[in-house]
Amino acid sequence: MRVFLTGATGFIGSHVIPELIGAGHQVLGLTRSDAGAAALVAAGAEPHQGHLEDLDSLRSGAAASDGVIHCAFVHDFSKFAENSQIDKVAIEAMGAVLAGSDRPLIVSGGIGPWAATEDDDHPAQSPTPRVSEPTAMALIPKGVSAAVVRLPQVHDTTKFGLVSPLIEIARQKGVSAYIGDGATRWPAAHVSDVARLYRLAFDKHQTGARWHAVGEEGVSMKAIAEAVGRGLKLPVVSLSMEEAPAHFGFFAMFANIDLASPSTLTQQRLGWKPTGPGMIEDLDHMQVA
Repeated sequence: MRVFLTGATGFIGSHVIPELIGAGHQVLGLTRSDAGAAALVAAGAEPHQGHLEDLDSLRSGAAASDGVIHCAFVHDFSKFAENSQIDKVAIEAMGAVLAGSDRPLIVSGGIGPWAATEDDDHPAQSPTPRVSEPTAMALIPKGVSAAVVRLPQVHDTTKFGLVSPLIEIARQKGVSAYIGDGATRWPAAHVSDVARLYRLAFDKHQTGARWHAVGEEGVSMKAIAEAVGRGLKLPVVSLSMEEAPAHFGFFAMFANIDLASPSTLTQQRLGWKPTGPGMIEDLDHMQVA
């Protein structure tokens, strides 16, 4: 089958490409640059020029494919609400093309404190305000065969999800910090496992499914801070809730939310088994310039 992949040159998308091709699919990859197009060709994919705000390119890519995997997102957290709206409009544009068919639309969402299992709904109001999941689910009554991959902190030895900006904060502040006793936890998964899950979610597509791409149910913030401290050779400190905003800035809201979540149902229903290295192992071998 021919799969339209947004975010095809990004961290996760670039790993999804060989998974899909290895399973016999063709990949039409969204890219906005000539360099990105060249990278897609080298990876065995077909380039499709465009970007998230170019709705015509999204519509034509979806129309030319047997399904869509939507990995793209603008990761500028200073404009999170604005970028979430861009994501919403992009999903709706692709969904309109797929409506009335059985062609899958698999979008990327996030793990929230409400996601005790894959069967728990994303609430209308959430402390993790990414809107991709409710947007996709709202398209199902309109005839779109949508599903969601809920992402944890996705990592290898070069990138670590929301931990990456925390590494930069530690560098700037000269200390690696956590809040209180550091018992709050973030789920995590190696990027190779996440890429395999996207492929399985496409191959075994179920309308309305919410999949948890979770390899580790919860890695404590203290353990993360200690690993960052080891890697950067910085002291590790505990901050009070009152001290956290000055240290973490925007990320204080994430640093004290317990997001631990399992992937039991995902593993059972898709036959997915995470095998990649854990978050702390990758942090202990991090290659961050």
